[in-house]
Amino acid sequence: MLKTQLLTNPIEAIMKRLSAAIIVLPCFFISSHLKAQTAKLTLDLTKPGVNVSPKLYGLMTEEINYSYDGGLYGELIRNRIFKNNPTTSEAWSLVQDGDAKADIKLMMAQGTTNIPRDEHHAINESLTTCLRLTVEKPGTRAGIANTGYWGIPVRPTTTYIASFYIKGAGRAANNFGRPGGNRNGAPNVTPPPIVEDNTPGPITVSIESNDGKITYASGTINLVKNPYWKKYELKLTTRPDFTPTKDAHFVISTNRTGLYYFNLVSLFPPTYKNRPNGDRIDITRLLVDMKPTFLRFPGGNFLEGPNLGDKFPWKTTLGPLEQRPGHAGSWSYRATDGMGLLEFLGWCEDVHMEPLLAVYAGYSLNGDHVDAGPLLEPYVQDALDEIEYITGDIKTHWGAIRAANGHPAPFKLSYIEVGNEDWFDRSNSYDGRFNQFRAAINKKYPNLHIISTVPANYPKAQQVTTGKTPDMLDEHYYRSAWQMEEDAAHYDKYDRKGPEIFVGEWATREGAPTTNLNAALGDAAWMTGMERNSDIVLRSCYAPLFVNVNPANPATGAPSGMQWASDLIGYDALNSYGSPSYYTQKLFNTNIGNKVVPTSVENLPMLHIDTAAINSAARAARAAGNGGGGGGGMGQKPERPSIYYVATQDTKTEILYLKVINVAGTPQPITLDLKGAVKVLPEGTITVLKGDKPEDTNTITEPTKIFPVTSKLTGISKSFTHTFDPYSVNILKINMVKAK
Repeated sequence: MLKTQLLTNPIEAIMKRLSAAIIVLPCFFISSHLKAQTAKLTLDLTKPGVNVSPKLYGLMTEEINYSYDGGLYGELIRNRIFKNNPTTSEAWSLVQDGDAKADIKLMMAQGTTNIPRDEHHAINESLTTCLRLTVEKPGTRAGIANTGYWGIPVRPTTTYIASFYIKGAGRAANNFGRPGGNRNGAPNVTPPPIVEDNTPGPITVSIESNDGKITYASGTINLVKNPYWKKYELKLTTRPDFTPTKDAHFVISTNRTGLYYFNLVSLFPPTYKNRPNGDRIDITRLLVDMKPTFLRFPGGNFLEGPNLGDKFPWKTTLGPLEQRPGHAGSWSYRATDGMGLLEFLGWCEDVHMEPLLAVYAGYSLNGDHVDAGPLLEPYVQDALDEIEYITGDIKTHWGAIRAANGHPAPFKLSYIEVGNEDWFDRSNSYDGRFNQFRAAINKKYPNLHIISTVPANYPKAQQVTTGKTPDMLDEHYYRSAWQMEEDAAHYDKYDRKGPEIFVGEWATREGAPTTNLNAALGDAAWMTGMERNSDIVLRSCYAPLFVNVNPANPATGAPSGMQWASDLIGYDALNSYGSPSYYTQKLFNTNIGNKVVPTSVENLPMLHIDTAAINSAARAARAAGNGGGGGGGMGQKPERPSIYYVATQDTKTEILYLKVINVAGTPQPITLDLKGAVKVLPEGTITVLKGDKPEDTNTITEPTKIFPVTSKLTGISKSFTHTFDPYSVNILKINMVKAK
């Protein structure tokens, strides 16, 4: 993810305003001109086309927009080990019913000076902070409640697994406030009240409506008298007679006095393929339906972290949750690391993706770096350990640890990316750092392909210029729809003798929190260029993948779920949906052959843009304080194509896939000439993604407003004409017959 967006919030605000201008202005100042003659696409089946990369379309992921915590990762409890905020028990609140008298307090084993020594309650080095519930008077009940990630989602007749560590105690009289002051001469302090230890007995665990009037599920554990921590687990099955809701919270309560200590409080719904510590079912199904071929992880900025000590700590993301302390994330909230290295790999298995691993290369978001040489060596060794964990057999050290974690079989790994967006490193140290990593990785794993994160269009001092040319270069593009459309032929003239290209992050940034139809049209135009040139563009992945769509709530102080707008898949605690760009990705991913069919165009229809009018309107909007620094027209060419296209063929089935994108607001008739076709069946299919207006979009409440529709396409022949709807992405599936 682009670091400028992370480090300068005003730029993010400008980009949001700019996106709004991009959406609106072209509607007034763009017209489509059809030539006197109908446009014609000639698909030349007599010429051998280039191979389509079998890994062209994949996914990129990082912890941003609550992608894992509060998103894909199944955990429903927010702040489960109480480390999100050192001064407050974020997402937790006190429950006091009847005339109960109680309070809650964070208890930290480290970093505080005002907690007596005997009040330190660490379970281990990872679980160092707990929550204490003090019940002086139980009333009807007293307890703790968790709001989850903008609610706890509950569905009828569904079983949830709850677990937590708990211990009970009492509080006797002490000398903390004795007459004459403390031993160190401090002034007298009012002693805390005596609390009788009545903690042993039933503890109620429930999922309830936020007002407490409805109990959706309830169960009990029997707390034994024990001065030590003990883990309890139970299943909660919801009743059948209610409508699914996210307006619920999780409660642990008691009707007895005492001091109750809690840690690692967890609640899991059913997960995809019933994986323990697994993923949310609805979101995973959206990904499976896309049929991606690889997953680039763990980032992105999430790989690097703000400071050198904040990199993705893969070793502490392994094993039981009790061993995972979490770490500072890169996007203003703490990561639980419940989505650890093995969970990423399990995700790849579930969605049938190959992992593409990015390793930390000694550069962090604030600009700190580690120079090549002895100081960098520990980071290189850490990367070698990580690769061994993924690919090593059980006789290797890290392969044996993976097996002990529950996965004896190694994973397939073909590509390693060294760092992320190292063009931001103005020290020009990347060449040395990359080569130190590459030498070590190639020595132990000669079959792995190594990716550089600095493209060829950056200054030579920032690129990898010593040693052999990198196997692959990672290029990132975040643009408006018109920029994507103008540059759709970007890769047509790339040097085929140069390194392979990985478009590791790209997106048309229009719409929020997820993209709109105009963005999907820009995406599709750009993808035709990548697909047409997939002999050199071997891999690509859209970013960001996820966004939690909950807005900020100033009244409660709840933050927004979004740090980066224009995302592919949106969700709240209960529901999820695909954006128009999601469906574009899905259509491209699932309708592709293994050979590109050379295609030419005659009488290409053009959009004619009144750039003077657009720029004038943008300046006026900017002067009024709402124009976003230039509007959507600055830099646009006076005209650009209104039609974008690419054709591929499956040489085994002879199916021809033709993708045609009409970005204009008028229908576009196009003659399709299948040059060299022996025989064409008269009936095929056409799948259309379209809308009435470019700004139309999907939302959490209207998830399929823009949705692809497949229908029969008749009248197909070696030459036929079809009219393509305004603002549409079209996939034609044509059945060819092989020559005997």
